[in-house]
Amino acid sequence: MIYVKAEDLKVGMRLARPIYNKKGTLLYGRNDKITKQGIESVKNFGLIGLYILEPAEPLPPMSEEEIEFERYQTIGVFSIKGDLDAIMQNKSPANLIKQADELISRFGNLYHKISFNQNLRSPEDYVYKHSLNVAILSALISHRAGFGVVEQTEVVVAALLHDLGKLKLKPALKGKTEALNDEEMAVVARAVITGVDKISNAYNLPAGVKGTLMQLCQLQYLPENAPDKISDVVKVLMVANAYDEYTAMQLDIDPHTEVEAIRMLQSRPDLYDPAMVRHLVNSVKILYPGVCVELTNFEKGLVLNENINDILKPIVLGFTHNQIYNLDNDSVFAEVQIKNIMKTMDNRIKVDPERLKEYM
Repeated sequence: MIYVKAEDLKVGMRLARPIYNKKGTLLYGRNDKITKQGIESVKNFGLIGLYILEPAEPLPPMSEEEIEFERYQTIGVFSIKGDLDAIMQNKSPANLIKQADELISRFGNLYHKISFNQNLRSPEDYVYKHSLNVAILSALISHRAGFGVVEQTEVVVAALLHDLGKLKLKPALKGKTEALNDEEMAVVARAVITGVDKISNAYNLPAGVKGTLMQLCQLQYLPENAPDKISDVVKVLMVANAYDEYTAMQLDIDPHTEVEAIRMLQSRPDLYDPAMVRHLVNSVKILYPGVCVELTNFEKGLVLNENINDILKPIVLGFTHNQIYNLDNDSVFAEVQIKNIMKTMDNRIKVDPERLKEYM
């Protein structure tokens, strides 16, 4: 599998991932050969490129859940783009509350973990994709945290709007989330505050949204002005926002893995509420049976059993010595730990269900 930019696509290339229009209608399926019309559609949709199968490469596995999640992301990004652009033009967002309600209905009542896959982002679509993903994560976390309908609606709407002002930033700053200098931090803070000011009371949004967004902005960019008491809604947003930023796929920037993201969140209990981090871990699939990992003893391995008490300490089969490591055992963990998750070319967690069957 290779990634091909839109301007380099050729007629006859085979697609590794499906293409949908803004209504979620499948235009091209996996393994379909792209046509001249398809290439034009890709450019018209503003897609920066596609994952393409190499000539003799078999179609890699992709679950129905992953396919549906990707389809929903496509629809959601088109919808949130229309609403955020409208607000920046001082117009009422036509579908914002409807989208929040649908998102909560889909993700805000689940009792099982989901496969949370990232799509590649460009500076032009970073804000829209990030806002949607933070809203999805916020719906998942807030449900696990026991939020009522009012609070859950508030956190999802706030997530959809939290980076509104960044639409006015220069492309180089839109997706930059690490190593901001003081000048850049000030520019981003001003943009975010401008976005909050754009939100009118006439939009019939939940009453606490503007206050929530201002508190979030203070925590992220103006810590010296941050309030002592942080609301649970803001705690959810802090965790969801950081996890998506940390694992986001961008052009020419290597993303952090899910394991690295969880380690980062757990290392900053002063900034990321530990209870909300646990709710995140209980909402998305990370180290589950079949996942391929790298170990600190330089072995490759396979997760045999998930650890519900500590996600980073599952039972792992090491391939080199055909040895099982129970990382929940303190003496074992002192010697061997998970270094990272192994990934496919398109940044999906690499899973080996066939090898898993041999050892179960």
